[in-house]
Amino acid sequence: MASMFELLMELPLFKGVSHSKLAQVVGDAKFHFLKFPPGETIIRAGDPCTHITFIISGSVRSTIVNNNGRFAVSQTLTAPAVVAPDFLFGKYTNYPGTVEAIDSVGVLEISKIDYINILNSDPVFMFNYLNTLSMNAQKALKGILSLTTGEIDERIAFWIVALTQRGSTDIRLTCRKRDLCSLFGVQRSIFDAGLQSMKERGLLDYTNKELFINNRADLLSLLEHNSEELQGND
Repeated sequence: MASMFELLMELPLFKGVSHSKLAQVVGDAKFHFLKFPPGETIIRAGDPCTHITFIISGSVRSTIVNNNGRFAVSQTLTAPAVVAPDFLFGKYTNYPGTVEAIDSVGVLEISKIDYINILNSDPVFMFNYLNTLSMNAQKALKGILSLTTGEIDERIAFWIVALTQRGSTDIRLTCRKRDLCSLFGVQRSIFDAGLQSMKERGLLDYTNKELFINNRADLLSLLEHNSEELQGND
């Protein structure tokens, strides 16, 4: 039992909660533990988000595709992780992407009603969830605003960070270069120069149809470094 508590306390929305409080929550709420073999679909894009879903063991591949299928972003999430927590509430409560098991995966599901009760039971739960929502909203806003401002490498980095979750790895953006140039509103030569510069710095690799992100944290470091430089010039 102790090992299960330790595992739960590592989940991003349960961190900082006392052992006794977590024991009370486990006793009061219904926790659904599920197992999925490699390759099985855990969530399909458009499925109703009626539960908050945690990856408690193994790794999954999450993929979001736009309506015409010309653009897709995929990422690997490794336990402990939470899947699309910002879609549990709001006007649009359907999962934005498909999630498939990479290896043997353990999942914890908690119904929306039970999770609301958990949030109300302790300020730490509420703070963790609100902090997650705030970070996701802020990165999305920065990603959208960066499409038309700043250096091309910074704009690419902002966009990728906005479309992926914290801690994700093996990030791939599948889209033709000409469509990406149109999206960013730049000429092909400028876009290619930006990609090549980022490749030389070890930030990503690319083909005519895909961008491969080596390390999401490096993109965050790039953005933070550029921000500090701007502040230093004020």
